[in-house]
Amino acid sequence: MLSEVEFVIEQWSCPLPLRDYPRIVMGHGGGGSLSAELIENLFVPAFRNDDLEAMADSTVLTLPAGRIAFSTDAYVVHPLFFPGGSIGELAVHGTCNDLSMSGARPLYLSASFILEEGLEMKTLAAIVDRMAQAARDAGVRIVTGDTKVVERGHADGCYITTAGIGVVMTDHPPAPSKAKVGDVVLVSGTLGDHGMTVMSRRENLSFETVLESDSAALHPLVEAMLAASGQVHVLRDPTRGGLATSLNEIAQSSRVGIRIDETALPVRPAVASACEILGMDPVYIANEGKLVAIVAPEDAERVLQVMRANPLGHAAAIIGEVVADHRGTLVERTRFGATRILPLQIGEQLPRIC
Repeated sequence: MLSEVEFVIEQWSCPLPLRDYPRIVMGHGGGGSLSAELIENLFVPAFRNDDLEAMADSTVLTLPAGRIAFSTDAYVVHPLFFPGGSIGELAVHGTCNDLSMSGARPLYLSASFILEEGLEMKTLAAIVDRMAQAARDAGVRIVTGDTKVVERGHADGCYITTAGIGVVMTDHPPAPSKAKVGDVVLVSGTLGDHGMTVMSRRENLSFETVLESDSAALHPLVEAMLAASGQVHVLRDPTRGGLATSLNEIAQSSRVGIRIDETALPVRPAVASACEILGMDPVYIANEGKLVAIVAPEDAERVLQVMRANPLGHAAAIIGEVVADHRGTLVERTRFGATRILPLQIGEQLPRIC
């Protein structure tokens, strides 16, 4: 996979028209010949598939029989590139994961690019290259899209909006309102990796251990979990606001209480150190390749073993339970034996993380 620095524009199909424009200009978003050249010489070769190449105003798709899930999201991460990923991978992984949290296998994505005048063409091409590779790795097709250009200073290089369609894999799709008293709370791995990686790069912080984003498409893990149990009641990807925000939302939707154990939370030492330096709590830090699952108690251990057998969940852990007390509230049993409420925060600790 090419990095921003390594990208060479001559490696793109039919690159000649782009060589005369090393940076994005307003004409690239005007719908004329420059727009056509950008689409034909950069986006289409990167995302190439039969559905996309029809180049119609919309794409007609043939879906397998059954229910579908549909999701959309926007990505404004700063910086555009960071250890372990870029805005390109996030745009694919984030929408794939939103679909899989409803028990769906993602199939098709759309991609809309908002580009800032002056963005280097090699930077855009590196983003597109990474996005295309992420889609191939995830087994999804980017089948339609759009490009707009805004004046210099009106954006931050590149914003991406994706929408996705997937086929629901289960007769009993998980939902935030389905948590039941007695259920067990699991996470698929270490918390806060993505958020602290982006923040440390943004603030030029360095640690003894290199921090890397956990960005990944989780539907293969979800499919294995659903095959192992028909009682996976809730799935969430704890992105903005982290684990605590996701569990608060579940507690409120299901009208239950949730209690987690601080000593059970998997957090890398480097992430814990970064949070301590910045005065932040790992449970509120964004993740892009982790999920939280709420499972019936009789199936929890089986689901945990299935998660740990998958590379996407090798560090999975049981971290808590659903309780009848303090309905609509998340509490944590601290390492000192005390109990504290983990409320919804008013705003984001780390803006522009995804």
